[in-house]
Amino acid sequence: MYKTISFIIVSLFGCGKSPIASGTVGSFATLPLAYFLIYFYGIWGILAGAFVLFFAGVLFSIEVLKYTAHDPAIIVIDEAVGQLLSFLFVAEYLKNSSGQIFLYLAAFFLFRFFDIVKPQPAKYFDRCVLNAWGVMLDDVVAGIYAAIVVFLIYRLWY
Repeated sequence: MYKTISFIIVSLFGCGKSPIASGTVGSFATLPLAYFLIYFYGIWGILAGAFVLFFAGVLFSIEVLKYTAHDPAIIVIDEAVGQLLSFLFVAEYLKNSSGQIFLYLAAFFLFRFFDIVKPQPAKYFDRCVLNAWGVMLDDVVAGIYAAIVVFLIYRLWY
């Protein structure tokens, strides 16, 4: 039963089973959660959501990794954490404004870019930390990089 629950949670209720681009599907599925957390709680919602998903991801990925290779495509809870973090520095602005779809799209695409490219130290976590922590931490780094660029976009255009 714990194995089944672990697979359901780390796959974000099946998003990780997408036959193509499961990470992108997981990131996209996180956007409504990001909107909800920002709308009601701002930066604190993003931080709390990322914190809870991060530790749930570590806990349940430990179980899933017993049956899979390192960082399998089915684990997309890490993408949810990184995607949430990509809104970190603009959450308060988005909470107090409406219709800023451009920043949501920028956060989505920038996070996907950094998650795929994996600039250091994301590459280190992905290749050298071969456990549940490594699965999660490379996406945390990608999310922080995306958050910095999204913030720069916000400062330049808003």
